[in-house]
Amino acid sequence: MHAFFTALFYVFIAEIGDKTQLLTIAFTSKHKPLIVLSAVAVASLLVNLIAVALGALTGKFLPMFWINLLAGIAFVSFGLLELRKDDGEEEKERTSRWGPFFTIVLSFFIAEIGDKTMLATFAIATREQCFWQVWLGSTLGLLASNVLAIVAGHFLRTVMPAQKLKVAVASIYLLSGCLILSQLIAHGVG
Repeated sequence: MHAFFTALFYVFIAEIGDKTQLLTIAFTSKHKPLIVLSAVAVASLLVNLIAVALGALTGKFLPMFWINLLAGIAFVSFGLLELRKDDGEEEKERTSRWGPFFTIVLSFFIAEIGDKTMLATFAIATREQCFWQVWLGSTLGLLASNVLAIVAGHFLRTVMPAQKLKVAVASIYLLSGCLILSQLIAHGVG
């Protein structure tokens, strides 16, 4: 159980204030909390499964530069698209095509790939070699921290006017994308 609690603790702490937690707030400001929680749970299970499998099988990191670059560009694009929308037509079109559940799963999954919580899970799995304990612990840690984000997003949805919420959501996307890209620049390109 040591591996379970180690993963739970470190992933929970690493996720606080992270870009995926901000993404969860943004999604909860638009969608029902249960849909967001379900989608985040599925994405967390998948991304942590990958991290634990990679950590258990290999000590080498994947080249995360390109994944992070694409994620940063995607977030900036999401923010710009959010600001561009003048009414609910584009959101209705995207929701009817993909549905909020799959949109959230995909967005959260992409944002979490190469993230510090994934790397923490990878490192713990490499050291602990307890596949199921690390997978479940890291998934619960990620979910627990995002439950806090869901509560915050739901609160914002109830107290903030729609136009200000739109700008806030766009700002979250833009900030997240810029943070990813600035980290890439700070750590050197390529």
